[in-house]
Amino acid sequence: MCGIVGVVGNRNATDILMQGLEKLEYRGYDSAGIFVANNNGSNLIKSVGRIADLRARIGIDVEGTAGIGHTRWATHGKPSEINAHPHQSETSRLTLVHNGVIENFAQIKDDYLSNHHLNGQTDTEIAVHLIGKFVEEDGLSVLEAFRKALHIIEGSYAFALMDAQDPNTIYVAKNKSPLLIGLGDGYNMICSDAMAMIRETNQYMEIHDKELVIVKKDSVDIQDYEGHSVERESYIAELDLSDIGKGTYPYYMLKEIDEQPTVMRKLIKAYTDDDNIVVDNAIVEAVQEADRLYIIAAGTSYHAGFAAKNMLEALTETPVELGIASEWGYNQPLLSKKPLFIFISQSGETADSRQVLVKANELGIPSLTITNVPGSTLSREASHTMLLHAGPEIAVASTKAYTAQIATLAFLAKAVGQANHNKAAEDFDLVHELAIVAQSIEATLSEKELIEEKVANLLATTRNAFYIGRGSDYYVAMEASLKLKEISYIQCEGFAAGELKHGTISLIEDGVPVLALISNNPILAAHTRGNIQEVAARGAHVLTIVDEALAKEDDDIKVMTVHPFLSPIAMVVPTQLIAYYATLQRGLDVDKPRNLAKSVTVE
Repeated sequence: MCGIVGVVGNRNATDILMQGLEKLEYRGYDSAGIFVANNNGSNLIKSVGRIADLRARIGIDVEGTAGIGHTRWATHGKPSEINAHPHQSETSRLTLVHNGVIENFAQIKDDYLSNHHLNGQTDTEIAVHLIGKFVEEDGLSVLEAFRKALHIIEGSYAFALMDAQDPNTIYVAKNKSPLLIGLGDGYNMICSDAMAMIRETNQYMEIHDKELVIVKKDSVDIQDYEGHSVERESYIAELDLSDIGKGTYPYYMLKEIDEQPTVMRKLIKAYTDDDNIVVDNAIVEAVQEADRLYIIAAGTSYHAGFAAKNMLEALTETPVELGIASEWGYNQPLLSKKPLFIFISQSGETADSRQVLVKANELGIPSLTITNVPGSTLSREASHTMLLHAGPEIAVASTKAYTAQIATLAFLAKAVGQANHNKAAEDFDLVHELAIVAQSIEATLSEKELIEEKVANLLATTRNAFYIGRGSDYYVAMEASLKLKEISYIQCEGFAAGELKHGTISLIEDGVPVLALISNNPILAAHTRGNIQEVAARGAHVLTIVDEALAKEDDDIKVMTVHPFLSPIAMVVPTQLIAYYATLQRGLDVDKPRNLAKSVTVE
């Protein structure tokens, strides 16, 4: 995910920015840049590639008392110096860095910037030109212009803005994208997460959504978008940088949950070229030639197949059937005339799946393995392979591999659909929609404290729990229940909400937790809310996880809206955190649940 750093009031601004950017390298990025200024002038330096490439371009004369820096993972516009942050206004007076996706950037360009010269293709450049127009053409102050722009801009963002005429101030604002204030000794900082500035301070201040903050070396003024001041206490970040394996994280699972936005962006980079989907033609042709796709998997990977089933069928126009690997190895059903087997496995070593692959090879059935491990057994022995590019997943409970599996299947479906001239596939802007998914995940991750609080009184002592949902939410419920049971040892089941009245509701009794998932379809949402009333009437303790487009005021956890094909990715993240916090509260080892192994290499 992209990263932001900033500092005001320290003569070593360049060093602080570069150290901060290096701490954010783990997020993934393809370009970086810094802007530093003092009362004598300013410098803007940008580079494609690693932070080391940027550092090599910074001379000893690049110094200042304030500045902002950024690591970028390309969404709008390919990786290039022009598209790298920071971006500047028409006259170069204003400089801006930005994380997030501006949904109405095209409309802003048409309505406000018809006479502006834009160098690149980013939504960020449009944002700084908009603010600049209000300052440079309409005569507003920088604060007034920034506030006016924030009322126009729609989407997710974390902004850091500097004015060359006032190098003693950084203006920041956020909505659904993380940003913190770091409090120093005689100077202050901003950063995407505390790790970036932990060398400088362990004292931080949160910024809430739709807040504007004026940061100076000796003051931090938090306001809402109407200009009303907000009081907020700082907090101490407890980080142990010596824990190299997990970075600043207490458990690998939490680290891997947090890495999911980065994984989405890695997949975009791996399977696109100038925003064109790039999937091996041999794989596309294999799917085109099949009359039915059989997804063979186990556990979490099996659930990922279900989550992608509707999308695959809609875009490839080919029926999809799911098979549990351990069953298919010995009880394979009647197959279609031209089958294609798709094996999904994080490790690529799943013994049950390999048993099916061996039989498929004996029968001459073409196969595709989707795995996180190149050179693994399933990858070597299948006809084709697509990689997840999720990076090492160490926690036994899979999180980032699951969401990567759905996203990888989306690239497959999009590529095949385009080759078939399927209109739904051609209209599905997967790169853009996955960028929004990454922002949705980041928005959920910024609500960790809320989710931990919701779990505290719900799952800490219970023996049983249920997840319910309809449509794609049912498939998410299956994975969510598995995640909870495998690390917290709560006996949890995921049910289709409409099936409650066909027997399952007999299990509902006073105090039993029921976690309800609601996304996408308003009709299904209404039906699920009816099921919620049924279990609540029988004493269930209900927690709702709802797409914000369908949310009501009293819903517990709200998830940023994404494309319906990708909603299982966004909707599963709160359930991963629920499992994590429930396990902590029960005093158990999150990463190493009893009786389970990361790679199941025996049948």
